Amino acid sequence: MPADMAALLADLDAETAALDAMIAPLAPDQYRQPTPAAGWCIADQVSHLAYFDEAALLAATDPGRFRAEAADLLRAGPGFPDDVAARYRDTPGPDLRAWLLRARRDLLAGFAPVEPSRRLPWYGPEMSAATSVTARLMETWAHGQDIADALGLTRPATERLRHVAHIGVAAIGFSFAARGLPAPDRPIRVELTGPDGSTWTWGPPGAPDVVRAPAVDFCLVVTQRRHRADTALTATGPTAQQWIAIAQAFAGAPGPGRPPSSSPPIMTGTGSFSGQPPEARAT
Repeated sequence: MPADMAALLADLDAETAALDAMIAPLAPDQYRQPTPAAGWCIADQVSHLAYFDEAALLAATDPGRFRAEAADLLRAGPGFPDDVAARYRDTPGPDLRAWLLRARRDLLAGFAPVEPSRRLPWYGPEMSAATSVTARLMETWAHGQDIADALGLTRPATERLRHVAHIGVAAIGFSFAARGLPAPDRPIRVELTGPDGSTWTWGPPGAPDVVRAPAVDFCLVVTQRRHRADTALTATGPTAQQWIAIAQAFAGAPGPGRPPSSSPPIMTGTGSFSGQPPEARAT
């Protein structure tokens, strides 16, 4: 079934509103508060989203210019997201919020007429326009998690996690390729329990390699916001276990992930796994 761009954009808009609900009340000095992403404060999380929103829109509206600018950025090496963060770190927090909201409004309007299957350049492999929008939602949720953790907030799980999970599954091959490993030759079944108790699945039934988890836990692991030991995720079979150890839903260099917590993790949402069969570094 072709992707529904209008529905994707509506979900991205809703995820944006959830993020803004966290940062709108912040005083300027709170933007300097450290987040779990090593070396990144809340301001860095916000500028990252704004910068790459503008980049995503440029990829859709002027692919040639995007490729030229991306080549310049990539010449800085795999740490280019850190360079972008440092570039805007001294910008006042309220200005960063205004930039993000403006960039997001422009992106939502700019992608509305784009054919969902149209191929767009990016810093890694090309992707469809629909995948580009899904990636922006995934990034918004993941960087929002860093902000929520920094502020000690617990976010409700929503059905929008399905988009995050989908891109995490779609990035299986990339997770291996980013580390110079061959793509797995065995299929992986992913079985998740959504926030409403429904089951979300990817991969063939009966596959011996299976990942099972509450949807929120799976999303935390594939966006490298939690170590799998701090979640209810289980991986059965050598291929599934190898993938989950390196799973990465975002483009760019391999992320180092997060170490296991020595104390109970700050979990998000209310979804729970039924148990029945069915940057890090920011980047």
